[in-house]
Amino acid sequence: MKRRTFLETGAIVLTLGVSPVARGANIITVRIWPAPEYSRVTIESDSALSTTHSFVANPPRLAVDITGVTLNPALKELVAKVQADDPNIAGIRAGQFTPAVVRLVIDLKQAIRPQVFTLAPVAAYQHRLVFDLYPTQAIDPLDALIAQHTPPKSAPANADPLDELMAQHTGKPTKKNAGTPSAPLSPASSAPPSKTNPPASPGPAASTTDRLIIIALDPGHGGEDPGAIGPGGTHEKNVVLKLARLLRDRINAAEVKGMTMRAYLTRDGDFFVPLHVRVQKARRVQADLFMSLHADAFFTPQPQGASVFALSQGGASSSAARWMAAKENKADLIGGLNVKAKDAVVQSALLDMSTTAQITDSLKLGGSLLGEIARVGKLHKARVEQASFAVLKAPDIPSVLVEAAFISNPKEEAKLNSEEYQNQLADALMRGILAYFSKNPPLSRSRKTG
Repeated sequence: MKRRTFLETGAIVLTLGVSPVARGANIITVRIWPAPEYSRVTIESDSALSTTHSFVANPPRLAVDITGVTLNPALKELVAKVQADDPNIAGIRAGQFTPAVVRLVIDLKQAIRPQVFTLAPVAAYQHRLVFDLYPTQAIDPLDALIAQHTPPKSAPANADPLDELMAQHTGKPTKKNAGTPSAPLSPASSAPPSKTNPPASPGPAASTTDRLIIIALDPGHGGEDPGAIGPGGTHEKNVVLKLARLLRDRINAAEVKGMTMRAYLTRDGDFFVPLHVRVQKARRVQADLFMSLHADAFFTPQPQGASVFALSQGGASSSAARWMAAKENKADLIGGLNVKAKDAVVQSALLDMSTTAQITDSLKLGGSLLGEIARVGKLHKARVEQASFAVLKAPDIPSVLVEAAFISNPKEEAKLNSEEYQNQLADALMRGILAYFSKNPPLSRSRKTG
């Protein structure tokens, strides 16, 4: 196939970096991470790869030339690794374009904004070549929440679903539904809470309101970043996603003081989300609380127990808290953040605006959670620890990071894999959330876009 096939009119051609040509580079493995928000393709090698790429809009496809390699079995595996339900990738073709160049053509299901970048070795990874394929029509977190919770038949004929949800969230009627009660929202999951799930807090009929309480649940790590790995091979990213889904079911079935509760997950699949994007998502849905879920790890198997962390404006509350924050803040390096993306650094800086009020509320929330976690398992620390966690830097949302247990401890790894303990922990976190809101009811909040 001639080169002009890939360089049709309108194609954009970019060259990566100034890395030297990788002669004889060995391709170690390839990975594909499909998700509605974006699909990622990763090629890992023992030395840096030199590439050029071009994007053709119609039909949409990305052509990538990798210099200094031959078409080995690892690269051929990419073709078979594409999943039929991948929202963005239709298929991948690979061929030896010239004796020194392998060409990959990624056929796409929709218009995308490709980001192609390289990552230096970190943690267990060697050199990585990454293709992040973002749909041109990006998924908005608030729109996703509306789609999950607004029954199509419940809204008035000409109602704007965004206005409908925001009316429920702020307790104020919109121009289109003024004087009309907001339609109830249906739970995102039909799975019932466990038998041990605490009953929803009762409220007098007169206190019923349309104010919607939104809890942002943030399952840590994901995709290229597995998080900690237990001695039995358990990946932190999988354990905390399961816990987040269990807690979501409980939140969606509960209310407090007559106010409906809804959960929003920053990721509901196995894909990487940068730390600042997790915070942005919580702010976009106007979350009333943000809870990042993790499973601790240490160099030795002895440490055990759960911990809760809040942000610190000053120094960390302990050397252990400082070490933990530094470890969790490396998630972007391991997960593979494209630092050259135009808004990544800017947005991270904009969110570094912690406030005393936010931290005070976060400490209250953390105290409520610790009191309930202590009823179902051991605590590593009996008080809320503080350090500079990047994921807790929403200036206007009480935010905590929960380390559910030490996945590096064999006994606690087994507990984290236990359905019984997962349900007990989800129940405890739910009780802590309800206890916090019973003493700190949320105020009306205006609509915002950031």
